[in-house]
Amino acid sequence: MPDTERDLPALHHRDTGAGEPTLLLVHGWGGDLRVWDPIRFPGHRTVAVDLRGHGRSPAPPDGYRPPDLAGDLARLLTRLGIGPVVAVGHSMGAQVVTALAVEHPALVAALVVIDPAYGADDEEAASFHDRLARIRAGGARAALDPAVPLPPGVPEQMLATPGPVLAACYAGLYTDPGAFGHRPATEAYLRRRTQPVLCLRSLAEPARWEAAQPAPPGSRVVVWPGTGHFLHLEHPDRTSRLITDWLHR
Repeated sequence: MPDTERDLPALHHRDTGAGEPTLLLVHGWGGDLRVWDPIRFPGHRTVAVDLRGHGRSPAPPDGYRPPDLAGDLARLLTRLGIGPVVAVGHSMGAQVVTALAVEHPALVAALVVIDPAYGADDEEAASFHDRLARIRAGGARAALDPAVPLPPGVPEQMLATPGPVLAACYAGLYTDPGAFGHRPATEAYLRRRTQPVLCLRSLAEPARWEAAQPAPPGSRVVVWPGTGHFLHLEHPDRTSRLITDWLHR
């Protein structure tokens, strides 16, 4: 299949390569599909998307909870006639692909979640509302932490994302009714998964917690100590090998 880039009314996406299973690639908070550019998946068709409000996708005034964003993905996959896919998500994107798997299980064969933005402990949860207030007041610049180095291109993508979109997404992840970013809500939501899951974490404690959650047969949790939140950009080839080896296990 030739490389193509299409603009659909629902989501901007890039459809490349050939081979099954198809991988759906979903970026994190304030990112866009370009974060997947360094990673190659030979022998697989890949569909990388800009979530609503991000990159070149439209930015409507609402609909930024993970199940809403997952609904956009479901409509895109249905329109393209693709599925079930291996849904790969980083950070917020990991919440979104988890919601896709739970709410639209026929479209997802397996999940890959990279440093998912769920499972926040009580200490982190205590700061949710204060951080949301700062993002609402200051937009992308308030969302960026100068003390945390980010890979090249990531800050620029964040700064290009409208402040109201960042705030609405953050609320959808952590503070809106039905949000499953806080650990107790995460645990309840993850019990609804029916597909095998590969989880890649940068820190040991969240990895231990993740490994303790019920998961379908074939699931695996991996931790890469000493890496940052953007593991896939720090180690693109290693990430590709991990995912493809797991798929062909």
